[in-house]
Amino acid sequence: MTSTARPRGRSRTWWAGVALVVGGLAVLGWVGWQFWGTNWVSGRTHHRIVEQVEKKWAADADDVVAVPEGDVAALIRIPAFGDDYVVPVLEGTTDEVLAAGFGHFSDSAGPGGKGNYALAAHRVTHGEPLRDLPELEAGDEVIVQTRGATYTYVLTSAGDGLEVSFTDGWVVDPLPTNPHEGGVQPEQRQGQRLITLTTCAELLHTDERLVAFGVLKGVERVSR
Repeated sequence: MTSTARPRGRSRTWWAGVALVVGGLAVLGWVGWQFWGTNWVSGRTHHRIVEQVEKKWAADADDVVAVPEGDVAALIRIPAFGDDYVVPVLEGTTDEVLAAGFGHFSDSAGPGGKGNYALAAHRVTHGEPLRDLPELEAGDEVIVQTRGATYTYVLTSAGDGLEVSFTDGWVVDPLPTNPHEGGVQPEQRQGQRLITLTTCAELLHTDERLVAFGVLKGVERVSR
C-alpha cells in the first residue's frame, strides 16, 4: 500500500495570499486613521488649545500664547459653520501646525492689519477646519478674535469661487491680483485690510486649492 507524502509547510501561493490580506488590512487601517483618527486627535487638540488661550487671555497674559504645537495669536469663528465652531490660529503652515488648527502665512499681515491676513487649513483629516468652505458665500462672516480685539471680516467671494494651483502664491500677496483677466480677486484698492482662506480643492489629495477672499468690516476692542 502506497501513500502520498504531504508537502512540508505552506505553498508560496498561500503565503502570497496572506501577504495580500495583511497589506490590504494595513492600507485600510492607514485610511481609517487618516480620515477618522486624525480628526479625533486634532479635534481634541483644537479644544485644548482654545481653552488654554482663552484662559491665558482672561488672566491678562501675553497677546501670543505658546502651546506645544506653536504660537497662537488668534481664534477663528465662522458663524455659518455653527455656534460651537472655534479653531486656533498658529504661526506658520507646517504639517504640525496644520494638524493643530489654522496656519498663518508668516509673511502676511496680522489680524486686522493692513494687507492680507492669509490663512491655510485642512479640508479633510486633522480636524477638517475648512471641510465646508465650498458652502460659504460672499457676505458670510469670518470672525478673528485676539487678546486685544475681535475683527469681523466679510467674504467678498464664495468658498468655491476660485480654484488655483498650490504654486499660485499671488493669492497671499498683500493685495492679491489675479493674473487671469476677469478672474476672482479682491477689490484692487491699496490699503485694505483683507483676509484669505485657502484649503484643498478636493476631499482627496490634490495640488489644487480653493481660495476665498474677504475684507475687514468691523473691529471691537477689548477693554482691559
